[in-house]
Amino acid sequence: MTEIDFYFHVEDKLRTACILSAKAYSRGLRVLAYCSDAEASGKFSRLLWSAPATGFIPHCTPDDQLAPLTPIIVDHVASHLPHDEVLINLRAELPACFSSFKRLIEIVARDDQDREAARERFKFYRDRGYEIRSHDMSKHA
Repeated sequence: MTEIDFYFHVEDKLRTACILSAKAYSRGLRVLAYCSDAEASGKFSRLLWSAPATGFIPHCTPDDQLAPLTPIIVDHVASHLPHDEVLINLRAELPACFSSFKRLIEIVARDDQDREAARERFKFYRDRGYEIRSHDMSKHA
């Protein structure tokens, strides 16, 4: 069953996704960052080029010829899933493909609209028996 983690009270969703992607990469895990649209995918990709400041996190889109070998995939369509390790959901809606992954990370911003959408996703997962771990990021600010 998919392991689910909610990171809430997040100031910057994309920056937090970069940090979590870097952490997964350092542990040898592959990540699919599921962005809301092409613009968000581009912004996230640019962040991965500069975070951490002393390095770069290898990433590409799922249609890139190097996708099978690249640890971080940045996508906003999810029509092709190149692996099943970690899915970072950066969308407001439930990712239809979440149960195909070993781990799902939900990142929740502080704004009311994002929190309300996250509550609905949380209820969906909980009502289906998924164990959910919560991480309050306001304690790390």
